[in-house]
Amino acid sequence: MPKKSLLIISALVIVAIGAYLSSSKPAEFTSYINIPIAEKHRGVCWVGGPQQIDSIEINRIASLGVNWISQTPFGWQSGHDNPSISGMHQTGERGWWGERDEGLITTTELARAKGIKTILKPHIWLRDEGGKWRGEIAMKTEEDWQKWFSDYEQFILHYAKLAEAAKMEMLCIGTELHQTCVQREADWRALIKKTRAVYSGQLTYAANFADEYEEVSFWDELDFIGIQAYFPITDSHEPKIEDINKSWDNHLSTLEKFSNKYKKPVLFTEIGYKSTKNAGITPWEWPQHVNMQERKALYSEENQAVLYESMMQKVMTAPFIAGIHIWKWFPKYEERQARARERNENYIDIDFTPQGKTAEEVMGKWFRKFQ
Repeated sequence: MPKKSLLIISALVIVAIGAYLSSSKPAEFTSYINIPIAEKHRGVCWVGGPQQIDSIEINRIASLGVNWISQTPFGWQSGHDNPSISGMHQTGERGWWGERDEGLITTTELARAKGIKTILKPHIWLRDEGGKWRGEIAMKTEEDWQKWFSDYEQFILHYAKLAEAAKMEMLCIGTELHQTCVQREADWRALIKKTRAVYSGQLTYAANFADEYEEVSFWDELDFIGIQAYFPITDSHEPKIEDINKSWDNHLSTLEKFSNKYKKPVLFTEIGYKSTKNAGITPWEWPQHVNMQERKALYSEENQAVLYESMMQKVMTAPFIAGIHIWKWFPKYEERQARARERNENYIDIDFTPQGKTAEEVMGKWFRKFQ
């Protein structure tokens, strides 16, 4: 999920990659990785909802050319320095259907029936009164560190065993846990070893785009370099696609070097844009606490669509990029919208989902082309 409180973003530089625009010149690549376009992840981040789903929901994304979904069960932590982690891996049947083991398995089976693969991507949800986010999780004592990793190991190994039993194709062993990675490399390597012992699929870790992926030191143990790719790519409320493409060239140049360093493909475990005018300026910001008047002023389907167009032209065609998972996709979206309009007839959806918006058309056009 996009980092809500991030304030400072470093700008990344130089070089161009190949593009479909006739105005762009093809770039030369020196990548160790060259993934065929048809084999790339054309993914969405599937929201595990409260209600059971059926094949209708999966058929819709299949018709758009989606070939991967990620599913996210949560573990809960109260306080960034509290070593205890709880979750449905302990409580079983409590919680939303789509996040329970039953829902995760059923969704996987429905997706597989349409040729869609699954990443299981457990997250820690941090409740912290001091306003910290999960990238700042860090313990104060060695005893607490040992307790935290013991709890986290229980959390991850539960889902590793579930992923193996359900034949899920990939497992993400962590998401944006920056300080734990920096301070406890040996613990992460031990966890990866234990995970490999019970899970035979591919592994990745989802690192924050701004301040983490370059500091993770255990990429050599994993199959993919996972990045939560909320890079700022414009400073304009009405960006031109040519300018967005140039910005992607700069980011991708840096990422290509990083991919070459580890000889691993880069997978965008999350990427997405709100349907707002500032979506490309601060892609990581959540839009929930915005009143209806502000939503109306911010709303821009066109801006979201042009950001999607550039993402497809640039990111998906870079040879070292294994693909993308678009944040986010709701089952029963129309019902969700209807309930929101019952509460407020002037409701405008400025959330990250492309559903029912021009961005969905752009996504479908390119995903089907890449099949």
